[in-house]
Amino acid sequence: MLKQIILLASLTCGTLFSASLFAENVSPLPLKQRAEVVDELLQQRVQQLLPDLMRRANIDMWLLISREYNEDPILNTFLPSDWLSARRRTILVIHDPGNGRELETLAIARYNVGEVFESAWDPEQQPDQWQRLTEIITERNPDTIAINQSKDFAQADGITATDKDLLMAALSDNNLTSKLISAEPLAVSWLETRIEAELPYYRNAVKLAHQIIAEGFSSKVVSAGETTTEDLQWWFRERAAEEKLPVWFHPSVSVQRIDEPQAGHPRSTGATIQPGDLLHVDFGITYLRLNTDTQQHAYVLKEDESDAPETLKQALANANKLQDILTGEFKEKRSGNEILLASLKKAKDEGLEPMIYTHPIGYYGHGSGPTIGMWDKQDAIKGGGEYPLFSNTAYSIELNNKTTFDGKAITIMLEEDAFFNGDGVNYLNGRQQSFHLID
Repeated sequence: MLKQIILLASLTCGTLFSASLFAENVSPLPLKQRAEVVDELLQQRVQQLLPDLMRRANIDMWLLISREYNEDPILNTFLPSDWLSARRRTILVIHDPGNGRELETLAIARYNVGEVFESAWDPEQQPDQWQRLTEIITERNPDTIAINQSKDFAQADGITATDKDLLMAALSDNNLTSKLISAEPLAVSWLETRIEAELPYYRNAVKLAHQIIAEGFSSKVVSAGETTTEDLQWWFRERAAEEKLPVWFHPSVSVQRIDEPQAGHPRSTGATIQPGDLLHVDFGITYLRLNTDTQQHAYVLKEDESDAPETLKQALANANKLQDILTGEFKEKRSGNEILLASLKKAKDEGLEPMIYTHPIGYYGHGSGPTIGMWDKQDAIKGGGEYPLFSNTAYSIELNNKTTFDGKAITIMLEEDAFFNGDGVNYLNGRQQSFHLID
């Protein structure tokens, strides 16, 4: 089914693997087909990816525990497409029996959880859900039992205080508490690692975001002297909703007035867009459980102009150069801090005025994995900044560079989603190297 949907998307929605911002448009799949893709990708990830991740982390059993409407961020990624939340208390057990055998994926629930997790609890036979969990654990006798508890990564810290207390009480009665460990390395690697089958859909997700930005940054939407930045923010929100694409943060639109450019990180709320303005958008959608995060610029042409001023084009080229410097420092097993500091030094040595605040992306917009700077901290960062770079992971290459002409600063803020395959970084749908022009 997954191959059929990929083929359908390529036939009906344009070129699936295009790296160009200007190739034929794509359209999002209907909701039923989206659900089929989500469920089949989940099955492939569990079969193809999860065994290696568990063995890399030396974890024999992984417990994911949540109550309805208070879901662990990671448990959410294991739910089938037609489950919009956990049900009552949902307990998922993933067990590696070792010796290369297939993983066991069990649900301590009244019913199967999708096609992946088989029900392993009959309340009529054993009314106590926690007791049934300890029976499952005792029967398998794992050396390590991992739970989602983490100091450095919020998305790997999903077990609640109540559920942990109840789990500890159940395990204490069976002398199992000594086997409990943090699932952090497994939890983060599950969130950050992509499989090959996901990449065509991720490219399409980014392309959909780029298409919406291009439409918004056009005379179809923007009327100089009338449209405000707030109008445009809500247009992006409405346009995404029309395509049944959730946004994971409210879009922002800002203005730099080139005749009086603002230094630093420009923000503007409710400003009326005028000819000669440099516009900036920050926009992100969710498609097939994959998130995008994009920042691009548009220039509003003055009456006698057919292109952006050379000073602006040079400022954009400088920001593209900073992108190249940063992605050139991506080397497997280097920490986020090492990548950040090496990139900043090289950029400054080449005369740039950089700020770098790049982050992992995937199941969550601000994902788990190596933190590569923060906009308010251009230095080594404890915790997330010390985490190493692994292959087959995705990032929002987010940064800005300030270029000064005649004492006036122009800040170009870019963000494009990219994939690191172990050898290098490839943008999922190209990157902005020329301005959107609004006539």
